[in-house]
Order: sequence, then structure tokens, then C-alpha cells
Amino acid sequence: MSRVLASSTRARRFVLTLIAVMVVSAALARMGIPPLWGPSVHRAVTAEMARLKIPGLSVAVAANGKLRWSTGYGLADVENQVAARPDTIYRWASISKPVTAVAVMQLAEQGKIDLDAPIQTYLPTFPTKPWPITPRQLLAHLGGIRHYKGDERDSTRRYARFRDAFEVFQNNPLVCEPGTKHSYSTYGYNLLGGIVEDAAGEPFIGYLRDHIFRPAGMTHVRADAVEALIPHRARGYVKSSSGELKNSRLANLSNKTPGGGLCGTADDAVRFALALQSGKLLSRATRESLWTRQKTRDGRSIDYGLGWCLSKRNGRREVWHSGHTTQSSTLLYMLPDQKFAIALMANLEDAPLIELARKIAAIAAP
Repeated sequence: MSRVLASSTRARRFVLTLIAVMVVSAALARMGIPPLWGPSVHRAVTAEMARLKIPGLSVAVAANGKLRWSTGYGLADVENQVAARPDTIYRWASISKPVTAVAVMQLAEQGKIDLDAPIQTYLPTFPTKPWPITPRQLLAHLGGIRHYKGDERDSTRRYARFRDAFEVFQNNPLVCEPGTKHSYSTYGYNLLGGIVEDAAGEPFIGYLRDHIFRPAGMTHVRADAVEALIPHRARGYVKSSSGELKNSRLANLSNKTPGGGLCGTADDAVRFALALQSGKLLSRATRESLWTRQKTRDGRSIDYGLGWCLSKRNGRREVWHSGHTTQSSTLLYMLPDQKFAIALMANLEDAPLIELARKIAAIAAP
């Protein structure tokens, strides 16, 4: 009996692999890329999944301003043998930050947020610190707000509002004088979510839904909620010190919706990138300000803009953000000058995905 099951499993995997190769090849052909490159993309994905021991991965690729193809690899649910699909839902983790940054900049364009005003202009109950903190500094992680400590990343407490989680860090000292050091902080982005709510006069998620999700055609994205029934949600996994696959711990992301608490599909992330590239969400000038390296007060340039990581490779500008949280690892990667975007979403914690994105880009955006 066990031999029959093993044979059936191998046959099923072969069929899924064949279908994946055909889907990728057909999509690349529509992009004007030789069909033989389809297997190259497939090999790159499967090799990286094998190397990192990723159970399930969803991929979406856009070129020339359009979503060209998306597919799933492996298993979204290992225990129940559920395949990963294009519509599999993953925790976005810190890919939530660029979304929040766009919301802030939309309101700045409308004159409702002054990027250089003290944050107490919008959050009057937030304790004053020895130095003023501005929204612009928070966007670039130059605001001095601390990041997680201890087991805060894996908090299981449910907050009715993410603002209620300000209590976790608001009375702590700053890690540095604002503007003097790049210090990554999810909590700093929570404050930006509060600023959006104050300036827009509506709940954060409601604002995102009306001004970002709908205009961009993002149909599955939402605030993650452990208690909600979310169709096609991936199960999350972590590797033990010996490399054994284990179920992820329980974590409630209601304490960090703007900084790391959204969930959705790889397609949703690419549609967000396309809407940003096309000017649906921001003016060109404002968009370029997001993708401009910020500087510390003493003039040192950092590899971060306003909500985005910035780099250059083979003479091409890269704009991207990764995400790592309990149950998932994610990446949204763009070559904006080539109008190219990739979203990678895996149900394995702490999986580095940037090199896989670059390998796919080398094939699909040569």
C-alpha cells in the first residue's frame, strides 16, 4: 500500500511540475521571451526551494506594465497536501511598509500631512521625546523608534486597534537622536499608520481599501487576522536547528498592521507595484521621492528611501522590500526603469528570496 501511495505522490508531483513548466513557458512567450527560457525559470525556482527547503512558494511576474504570469510551487499546507496556487494567501510581513508609505505620500500630496512636522501634530497623545520626530524620518527609519525586543515579534495578544499597541514602545527612550542613524523599526511604521488615520479621518484599513487596493485591482489583500476564515491561506513553517520542518508558532499580527500586518497574494503585490509604476497611486515626482536614497543629518546616504530598499545591480536600479514574520517570508522586487516586477511569497520563516528574484529577472528581463 505504501508503495502505491509513494508512486501516486511521485506521479502527482511530475504532473504539477509539467504544468508549471508549461505555464511559465507560455507566459514568457507572451512577454517575447524564447519558450526555452521557461524551463530556466522553473529550474531556478525549484532549485532555490530545494536549497532553502521551502514547502510552498507563489510567484507573480509583471513586465511592460502588465501582470504576465503567476503560479504556485510546492505545498501551501504540508500536512494536508494542499498545493500552493496563484491565489494562495500569505502574510506579507514588511511588504506592508511600502503600502503604508504610499498612503502617507498620497495624503502629503493633498496637503493633509506635513512630512517635516513633529508627529504630535497628528498623534497628540504620543509622548514627547528629547528631540522632535517627523513622518519623513519614520518613513526612512531615521526616527529613533525602537524595533522589537524579546518575543514581541511573536506576540499572541489580540489588539482591537493597532494604535493600542503603541503602549508597548511609546514610553521607551529613543535608540538615537532622530536623523542621526538608520535604525529599522516596525513600530515606527505603526506610528505612520496612526498619522494616516488622523489625516484621512478614517480607519487605516478603510483608507487603504479605497485609495490603494481598489485603484490597483488588489482583490485579496486585507489585514491579517488569526481568528478570521481566509480562503486559501497558507500554513506557516519553520526549520529546526537540525533542518527539520516544523509548524510555525502562533502569532497575532494585530499589533503591527501598518508595519507588517497585511496578508494577500503574490498577484496583489505585483498589482500594487504596477499601479505605483503607472502613476495610478502617486504623481511621478512623489513616486521618485520614495525611491531616492535618504541621508542622515551628517550627509551619509543610506540604502533606503521612503518605505523602500534601494540598490543597483548590473547597472540597473533595483527597488524592493522583503518581509519576514511568523509563518512567511516575502519579497516585492522591481526594476522600475524596465517596468518589471516580481513578487515571491513563501510559507517558510526567514527564507532569503532576493537572489531568486534576481535570477528570474536575469531570465525574464535580460
